[in-house]
Amino acid sequence: MTVQNDSHAVQVARAQVEAWSNHDLAAARVAVAGNATLAVTTTQAETPAVNTVVSTTGIDHYMAGLENFVQSVIPGSFREIAALGDDRNALLMFTVEADNGSAKVTLANTRLYLLDVDHKITAEQVVYFVSS
Repeated sequence: MTVQNDSHAVQVARAQVEAWSNHDLAAARVAVAGNATLAVTTTQAETPAVNTVVSTTGIDHYMAGLENFVQSVIPGSFREIAALGDDRNALLMFTVEADNGSAKVTLANTRLYLLDVDHKITAEQVVYFVSS
């Protein structure tokens, strides 16, 4: 399978990120499989996932975490850096801006996606860091 920057999996991942970064959680949910797994990690001491992986299983847990996260994301701030993928796998690098109440920050993300046979996100791995 050929790896492309606009493959089917990249299109699904990109559309899902664009949806949640604009606070459209209903559209974001449509792209996620019922049994989705999510793993989030960072190495920054000031963030909650320090030196550990926060993971969830199932769409309800996935969406609860996403809903909590996107509250601070500034709509329209999604900026893609790079994307690669094939029909079932996507790697998306991007930034979003967030306002945590005391400061505006940039969240740099690399996200790896796996789609199931129904073209829904069944696994997502997130690595990120926060910069001011």
